[in-house]
Amino acid sequence: MNILMIDAQGGGMGRQLVASVKKEFPQTEITAVGTNSLATSNMLKAGADHAATGENAVIVGCRKADLIIGPIGIAIADSMFGEITPAMAAAVGQSNARKLLIPMNQCNHIIVGVKKMSMSDMMEKVIEQLREMI
Repeated sequence: MNILMIDAQGGGMGRQLVASVKKEFPQTEITAVGTNSLATSNMLKAGADHAATGENAVIVGCRKADLIIGPIGIAIADSMFGEITPAMAAAVGQSNARKLLIPMNQCNHIIVGVKKMSMSDMMEKVIEQLREMI
């Protein structure tokens, strides 16, 4: 399974995701794409197999992925303080890959009905979902 991890800003969530998924599913191939070099670098340090940065890397990665994982903002144009371009959001939304989108109530995007959870609890939920999928 080819997993595409997308993150922005400092890549903290992406770093935790890559580390958690690699620990639980070491056979998976993870491509980390950051909207900036810091996000990419942090995901690569966590164990991603491949890494790239920027809009075109998101677009190409979405075409090749079996599964896309990241904060919900990766599917919303201009989110994450403007780091997600309309083309990036469209690539995520139009991809045939399955998507695990993590609810983050930030940047004026409020997901109604989602209870507040710690980052570690959200990582655990991602791993639970992956166990069902893999």
